Amino acid sequence: MSNPLRYQVIHVYKELLEMGKSYPLGYDYFRPRLHKAFMSQAHLQDEEKIQEGIKRAEYVKKEIEALYYLKKYRSMKQRYSAGG
Repeated sequence: MSNPLRYQVIHVYKELLEMGKSYPLGYDYFRPRLHKAFMSQAHLQDEEKIQEGIKRAEYVKKEIEALYYLKKYRSMKQRYSAGG
């Protein structure tokens, strides 16, 4: 794996780890699964496949962000619509 790709993979991994701290089921649930997902792709040598993996990780990151926003929206809606 070339150095720029290595740094991209590490960067996405660290971003996902940081997002995992707020995961609903907890960081202890999130971290081992994230590590397992990344380690299952550690054997890749083809740069195109690595780029596809990075894109998939970015997609997962966006999905987790959407999950957090939805959770926040639902809690705010429940909190403020009950008193109105």
